[in-house]
Amino acid sequence: MADRTGAAVAPVSGEAGAQGDRRGRRHVLILVENLPVPFDRRVWQEANALHEAGYAVSVICPTGKGFDAPFEIRNGIEIHRHPLVEASRARDYPREYLGALAHQLRLSIRVHRRQPIDIIQACNPPDLLFLVALVHKTLFGTRFVFDHHDLSPELYATKFGRKDVLYRILCFLERRTFRLADASIATNEVFREIAVKRGGMDPREVFVVKSYPELARFQRTDPDPALAGLGHHVVGYLGIMGEQDGVDILLRAMAEIVHGRGRGDFACVVIGDGPQFQRLGALSRELGVDGVVRFTGYLSGSSLMAHLSALEIGVIPDPPNEFNRKLSMNKVFEYMMLGLPFVQFDLDQARREAGAAALVARRHSPEALADAILALADNAALRQRMAKVGLARAARDFRWSTERTRYLAAYEAVFSQGRHVHDQRYHPAS
Repeated sequence: MADRTGAAVAPVSGEAGAQGDRRGRRHVLILVENLPVPFDRRVWQEANALHEAGYAVSVICPTGKGFDAPFEIRNGIEIHRHPLVEASRARDYPREYLGALAHQLRLSIRVHRRQPIDIIQACNPPDLLFLVALVHKTLFGTRFVFDHHDLSPELYATKFGRKDVLYRILCFLERRTFRLADASIATNEVFREIAVKRGGMDPREVFVVKSYPELARFQRTDPDPALAGLGHHVVGYLGIMGEQDGVDILLRAMAEIVHGRGRGDFACVVIGDGPQFQRLGALSRELGVDGVVRFTGYLSGSSLMAHLSALEIGVIPDPPNEFNRKLSMNKVFEYMMLGLPFVQFDLDQARREAGAAALVARRHSPEALADAILALADNAALRQRMAKVGLARAARDFRWSTERTRYLAAYEAVFSQGRHVHDQRYHPAS
């Protein structure tokens, strides 16, 4: 089987012999609620980094994306999976999160019985998983590392357009997570500042680890021949399809290009999956662009690279809002590593990381996105310059080997602590 970037990995379905080479090594348990592993590329890279550094590593995550075995071993990493029913409405989130929390606590106790856990790493969202770590810290002295992937309060406010009691609960849970953590791992400098200012963490306990793919595994290859006849200009999107990801804006931009501007030389490839997948397919038919927009679903390995290599222009349609402006988006790194020029809206963090490799649509509208796509499609020299900028920046700065060192340094710092510094300042009632 293959992981998200196409690396060959051999799953083992049974548990026999799994513990033989794990006893005596420090044991890390990683908790993930919103994506399965190894589909979650960042978590899979982290798990492998720990394993290669000599740790025994276990992961608890949901099933899905074709990874449905309740237990397997990949690359020496034990993966325990549980069912998950994703919420589509605000009122359904408590049921999703509490159900997942019960599964994660149950499986964490099972993992502990198999081998005592030295550190639990919880990857948000949601900011509830600290409760699993709290049980283990209280009962067994287990240490806690918070891997800060998303801004849960901002995500809620963006998706539902309000800052109500659930928003305030999310803010409270975020603070509790930071207060319990022995170290926090931030995806960029903005997240680091939030951990310090909003979470009250000591700056020395917050480590920035960016989500760069492994460059050797993310390279252009022969393009998929089935995409060659789609259109003279093939634009594409890679990523999750949720309400906050703006893929509907991309579809409306394609409708503007095809119907509003009369351009018959364009095609669009939408790669990925998510809760909005079916709705977006219906929207493409409603807009009359289903003949030029192809939805591939989830792709991995050589098929993913062949599709990406057929693109002329990448698109990041995520709307500018309180949530997206602070995020480091994997699409930025992936497009630049492939030398793929791309368009995006005016997102602070993405703009800083992309630099001249991206063309920014200054207004947030389908028409402005269409203008940017057309400007790039009709200027081959500009595309070439942007591609060179992206490739050069990626080769110079986007090194997982460097981030891996920073990630492992967080663990070394936690193990070097003479005591659990956060135990004394964590008060559930505060």
